[in-house]
Amino acid sequence: MSDTHAYMDDKLLEYVDQADEVWHAGDIGNSRVTDTIQERRPLRAVYGNIDDIEIRKEFPVEQDFMVDRYHVYMIHIGGHPKRYAKGVKDKLKLKKPDLFICGHSHILKVVNDHELGLLHMNPGAIGKQGFHQKRTMLRFEITNSQIQNLEVVDLGKRGQ
Repeated sequence: MSDTHAYMDDKLLEYVDQADEVWHAGDIGNSRVTDTIQERRPLRAVYGNIDDIEIRKEFPVEQDFMVDRYHVYMIHIGGHPKRYAKGVKDKLKLKKPDLFICGHSHILKVVNDHELGLLHMNPGAIGKQGFHQKRTMLRFEITNSQIQNLEVVDLGKRGQ
């Protein structure tokens, strides 16, 4: 998930409760969001450009980790293949992740970057602030070093 902008609701928490682990790609909004998630499930998160000093002290600007021999790299502002944010492509070349996750744009996107040999994911935005029309996030499994059962979770129109 990404871009909660301090918004949580019961629909979102239903999906949190189904997860083994939750990954938040920034613009958390306030620590109530992450505290609520951490009470329910393990959380990996990065801070985003709207996050205050409290969140920036608790979460790093980037996460770089392995799940079942699958290398994941996550930051908030990352862009996408052919239009990565400044410096991101160099980091991806250096780190060589299998999966690159970012937020910020509020635009749901899952695309292979054939040049860098990775899968790029942006879960869209799950909060109610921003220009996005629908609240979305992604859920998937990593099994045998592969993404499986990838699903777009559509939580409805932003204004609902």
